[in-house]
Amino acid sequence: MTYSAADIEVLEGLEAVRRRPGMYIGGTDSRALHHLVAEVLDNAMDEAVAGHASRIQLTLEADGSLTVQDNGRGIPVEPHPRFPERSALEVVLTMLHAGGKFNNRSYKTAGGLHGVGVSVVNALSIATEVVVERDGHVWSQRFSKGLPVTGLVKRETTRRRGTRVTFLPDPEIFPEPRFQWERLLEMCRSRAYLNRGVTILANAPALGEEHRFQFPGGLKDFVQASSGDRESLVPEPFEGRLDACGEDGGCRLEWAVAWMMGGEGKVVSYCNTIPTTQGGTHESGFRSALLKGLKEFAESRNLLPRGVGLSWEDLEYGLIAVVSLFMPNPQFAGQTKEKLTSTHVARLVEVEIKDRFDHWLHARTEPAQKLVEMLVERAKQRLQDRKVGLDTINRKAATTRLTLPGKLTDCIANNLEESELFLVEGDSAGGSAKQARDRQRQAVLPLRGKILNVEQANQERLGKNSELQDLIKAIGTGAGRLYDSNRLRYGKVIIMTDADVDGAHIASLLLTFFYRFMPRLIDEGHLYLAQPPLYKITVGSRNYYALDEVERQEVMRKLGRREEKNAVTSRFKGLGEMTPGQLRETTMHPASRRLVKVVVKDAALTDDTCDRLMGNRPQERFRFIQERAHFSVEQLDV
Repeated sequence: MTYSAADIEVLEGLEAVRRRPGMYIGGTDSRALHHLVAEVLDNAMDEAVAGHASRIQLTLEADGSLTVQDNGRGIPVEPHPRFPERSALEVVLTMLHAGGKFNNRSYKTAGGLHGVGVSVVNALSIATEVVVERDGHVWSQRFSKGLPVTGLVKRETTRRRGTRVTFLPDPEIFPEPRFQWERLLEMCRSRAYLNRGVTILANAPALGEEHRFQFPGGLKDFVQASSGDRESLVPEPFEGRLDACGEDGGCRLEWAVAWMMGGEGKVVSYCNTIPTTQGGTHESGFRSALLKGLKEFAESRNLLPRGVGLSWEDLEYGLIAVVSLFMPNPQFAGQTKEKLTSTHVARLVEVEIKDRFDHWLHARTEPAQKLVEMLVERAKQRLQDRKVGLDTINRKAATTRLTLPGKLTDCIANNLEESELFLVEGDSAGGSAKQARDRQRQAVLPLRGKILNVEQANQERLGKNSELQDLIKAIGTGAGRLYDSNRLRYGKVIIMTDADVDGAHIASLLLTFFYRFMPRLIDEGHLYLAQPPLYKITVGSRNYYALDEVERQEVMRKLGRREEKNAVTSRFKGLGEMTPGQLRETTMHPASRRLVKVVVKDAALTDDTCDRLMGNRPQERFRFIQERAHFSVEQLDV
């Protein structure tokens, strides 16, 4: 095969985005789909942060498209100086690295830095329409797959100003191009917290829902809303805002911190309204300020017993904290901007916050002392956890396979983007899964029967349970207070159990364990449930698979009368009954399987459900069954 200059392709316009969307939005899954919304929404937020917009409206249209409208200055529509045959609007929508945020003249701080956001949205949408109100007129232009469908149209006169972007994601790019309403609401809510001067409206006419988000207290409101009904250890949050910080005074820093009586902690960080889900230098400086401040306060009051030191793991228990930084020209790791990498920021944030945290602690001596006493108790518990075996393993050491569980069949890949761990019930299903797996990227860990119900067990029993210890070692992060996300060995941890009552029970036990001892595995989007089929419908040489009875009936309806008459339905008693080929095709192959991501939408409700269903009060389970005893006998799986 020859290799010549003719084999060198030059992709023009936005074709590179359509060919390799992962380079720009991180993939084509649901997270990437919603990143398109973030790109458009953050452009509107940049106008609000700059003081030019006070109102943003997001609308989920009936046809599945999405509209974001603001009352900002409006995208410029005059001819572009460098491309006089095109309007500035068309340049922004059809060319990469075109925008008004490369210098600090139009925006002092902004989330859209690379000039690719709205053009990428346009490239990956089957239809895009932009309406601009400025210069006394309404202007509009339509696009499809990154290309103009119409020219810029000058319409009626208006006194208003602003930009409205409507786009419909391309189903050729996104396998499931449907927006999740709850996720959209969370995006609007979080951004309203970050800018107390903006009002964000979220509408879904087809769902009959309309929401208004405006938070005069800003991040303090966020902390109070996140705490729910939990009692605070300190009467008021540690909060603050600096409108001019850094050497040149060009940064703005805002934060709010509270400690609750119980529950897993969380730190949420933003830079220029962009959620930095993987943290970064601003979050590192923030954590360092809190830890150093509490350590120094504890030492000054002689509150630390001999042999006990405070660590971030101790501070994190019950912590609800949010930090928001606005700065010119931030540096992120990649276009999706999930991690801030500007090196000077860590020191800036630490210095600014620690000094104020010191004053806050010493001005509230009694509650601050109670806080430290609670953290010391957590530190003692952490040391006790380590003694009973809830320990972590080093990822590099794990690759030697000497410390990994003997039943684990590991994969070759060692990066989170590719690696997956399947948790399978029993050796029979484990054997099929090992043959069906892609050995490059899929690992299999068989579990023996029903694991320990951690809701009814103490730390000592957990430390002595071999099945759970094998699971903890395989995942690599440790558990409980020792959990460390940096040691995670697999990007996806997939619970794969039989599609029957026993399988559901085992899945429930595993979910309870992960929720109680590895909640961050769920919060960071790494836990999934496999959806194996319950039925196989055979028609001649063809096989169809159905997840449940409803799907089986749908398959039968789609068959012709003759095919339906000759169809043979069989029910899988378990994963072990499937051939490796069937298991690969239906449940393990990324192109044909169905996975459900495990998420926690309401922590209080989830806590209550775990306690009622898995706790040591049988009367609560009986009441739960009574409340839901509306199913018919035909629905029982016996």
